[in-house]
Amino acid sequence: MTKIFTLATALFLIGTSVNAQKKSELITKVSELEKEIVSLNDSLSRVNRTMNTAISKSELLEKENTELKDANTTLLGNLTNFSKISKKNTETVNNALATLSAKEKQMRIITDTFSSNDSTAIAILTQAKQTLGPEATVGIAGGDIVISNSLPTLFGSDSGSALTATGKDWVTRIAEIIKKNPSRTVAIEGLNITGEFDLTYKQIQAVANGLIAIEGIGAEKLQLLAKDGNFSEGVQIRLAPDYKGFYTTMKSEFK
Repeated sequence: MTKIFTLATALFLIGTSVNAQKKSELITKVSELEKEIVSLNDSLSRVNRTMNTAISKSELLEKENTELKDANTTLLGNLTNFSKISKKNTETVNNALATLSAKEKQMRIITDTFSSNDSTAIAILTQAKQTLGPEATVGIAGGDIVISNSLPTLFGSDSGSALTATGKDWVTRIAEIIKKNPSRTVAIEGLNITGEFDLTYKQIQAVANGLIAIEGIGAEKLQLLAKDGNFSEGVQIRLAPDYKGFYTTMKSEFK
């Protein structure tokens, strides 16, 4: 570091050599030393200003660096949170899509089953009319094929319980329809308007026995039901879809 001389120091030096120098030379020397002092002080001031400026810039840069680090930390935190949220949202969307796909599959099974039943019902209806003849009473009720006949035609009278020849022929034709549609359940329904269900049951049992006697028709396939006909009487053969099987399939799909 440059050594700075004060005026007192300069005078001291002049005093020590006053005997060896002329007064004019001493004055000149003092003047020169004063100029050097002024120059040195100016240089020191410039250095101090430069150092202060450098320190200010350093402090500013350090502050900006700290702020940048804080900003980077915040940004990284936000990116991490965004990544977590994005991943969670992606998982949520994927789960929703999987659930939707499963629901669509379930609805497709239901829709396809009903469409298939409707198509099958129309086919059986056509088949039944061809087998039983154009005068046969055949219809569709709730997806079921319903084939009806009167008590006098089947038993000779309302109170009869033994099949007539015409009744036996009708039962034989019914058996053909049943065997061509093994997936359908078969219900034999006796309609009664008098309340005498014992007779009605005997009548539908006679129809059932006639069907069972035909090869390929098992007793386990037939359901017998005597019920109030609500101002109608006779015998109905109801060919229904396999609702139990459909329920089992749906139960498995909707677990």
